Amino acid sequence: MKAEVRKPDAEPESAVKLAALPSTFALWRGGELHDGVIAYESWGQLNAARDNAMLLFTGLSPTSHAASNPGNRDPGWWEQMIGPGRAIDTDRWFVICVNSLGSCFGSSGPASINPRTGQAWRLDFPEIAVEDIARAGWEVARSLDIEQLAAVIGPSLGGMVAVAFAACLPGKTRKLISISGSAAASPFAIALRAVQREAVMSDPDWRQGQYASPAQGPRAGMRIARKLGTITYRSADEWRSRFARAAPGAIGERAVQQARQRVPEGFGPRFAVEGYMEAQAERFVRIFDPNCYLYLSRAMDCFDLSSHGDPAEVLARSGIEAALVIGVDSDFLFSIDEQAWIALQFDRAGVTTEFARLPCIEGHDAFLVDLPRFDAAIRPFLND
Repeated sequence: MKAEVRKPDAEPESAVKLAALPSTFALWRGGELHDGVIAYESWGQLNAARDNAMLLFTGLSPTSHAASNPGNRDPGWWEQMIGPGRAIDTDRWFVICVNSLGSCFGSSGPASINPRTGQAWRLDFPEIAVEDIARAGWEVARSLDIEQLAAVIGPSLGGMVAVAFAACLPGKTRKLISISGSAAASPFAIALRAVQREAVMSDPDWRQGQYASPAQGPRAGMRIARKLGTITYRSADEWRSRFARAAPGAIGERAVQQARQRVPEGFGPRFAVEGYMEAQAERFVRIFDPNCYLYLSRAMDCFDLSSHGDPAEVLARSGIEAALVIGVDSDFLFSIDEQAWIALQFDRAGVTTEFARLPCIEGHDAFLVDLPRFDAAIRPFLND
């Protein structure tokens, strides 16, 4: 049955649309989600053959607003990559960016309302897997009567989702781009996320997930979790070249003053890098739901392509014609070796495979920053 597509009731002028999942959506690790929805935005036009659509998955925390569009003129998180004449050319492609299942920006997740109770799901939301995020994204495409995608693209968590898409949905995309993702979470990444979750859950204001709102929730724990993550999103060389040992400046000044009020005199931020971290953390706690953070980070830990079978054999059955795997030398959160391994499995599967090893200094976040290098890798692959 075709899923209904509608705009959110609360934001009738928004660029965000909602696609209904099947009334009973079976989940990868067991359990079911009833009456779920996925938020998405789109750019470009779907052609008459309905074969020019691309599905874009996000990292852990972004919204579906990847680029500006008539419904939302604000710049998106990948603004310079999507649009007319850009690497992802909307004069040619119809681009759909989805907010992940389990997130808090319109899609069903712990922060959304359980339609059967009228209350927020919180920890009653069922466990989700990376595979569920992939399948939920496909339901958005299916709701638009798309039978096969031209490409699936994803960075970070989205790179993991793209790989899961290949495993779970054979024949549903012709091309795939995995950027700084992983075929299985590394022990380092699992350990990091375990400490981040502990920071959130050990905050008394978490209240076993029953906080009234994010503003009244575990803000201290979320700040620590975000700071830990932010450290791993960039490289040591980039931190050094960007901040050195400079004192805090205008960036993060408000957050720095707030931080100094939280700790004894003399222990507040003294360096620019601390000010940056404070600003990043303060922004994050204002917009992201703590329970959603727990669910998505745990889903990342548990993903393992080999759980579907021999990886090369799984990818051979995917029907993918060409794959591009992009990694960054300075990324120590999702290492370049993890990207090389994904590329090797696609190659072993007989898929025409390109592996782009980029010498960016910015680490894991390079896909958001060093756009010329990513443009140079992605543009020819999509246009081939």
